[in-house]
Amino acid sequence: MAFVVRNARVLPNSATLEEARQRSLEFFRKACRSIPTIMQIHNLEDVVTISQLRSTISSEIRKQAHVTNPKVIDMLLFKGFEELNNILEQAKQRHHLIGQYVIGREGLVQDHRPKDQGISDFLKNFYSSNYF
Repeated sequence: MAFVVRNARVLPNSATLEEARQRSLEFFRKACRSIPTIMQIHNLEDVVTISQLRSTISSEIRKQAHVTNPKVIDMLLFKGFEELNNILEQAKQRHHLIGQYVIGREGLVQDHRPKDQGISDFLKNFYSSNYF
């Protein structure tokens, strides 16, 4: 069950941009078809839905939409297949998936309320100059 995509390999080189585009669509389909298995293996039903994971995969692929070199697209597809295999073979644990694909790269929602109530002037100046 966990080795659904094990035999799926990216061919060495795409000859044209259209061929690389077709391979990226094939990767997206395979990734979306493996989502129910991933959710079952890593027990993600209580954290995220299938449609949320599908949209996360789609957004990760769309981040690279500006790439037009077929060799670079092939390299990105290879990395994508490698990531998918690592997830299916449980090389990544549940908290890795939640941190990377559920919460996202921007992390948890930050509290933007004023934090400097009752703090000395020295600390206010220090925090204002050193907050990133």
